[in-house]
Amino acid sequence: MEVIRKPIQIGNSKGVRIPATLIRSYRLDRGFVMKATHDGILISPVSGLKLSMEESFAAMAKDDSDLSTALEWVESGLSDGLED
Repeated sequence: MEVIRKPIQIGNSKGVRIPATLIRSYRLDRGFVMKATHDGILISPVSGLKLSMEESFAAMAKDDSDLSTALEWVESGLSDGLED
């Protein structure tokens, strides 16, 4: 996807708006790193940030493959003895 954007004034600086769909798709909402490269600017999510338990379950609920994997673990006996 290629979109041409113009910088906007933000205080004494300039900035670029990143569409919400890209922020969600690339998980930039918790922070990101900007790195100058030979080809331009590389924006990538901050690594090492762990999701909270609620965020983990919400992310799994959005992806049926993750949910089916979790159900397979439960069915395999992984949670035996943890019911109480």
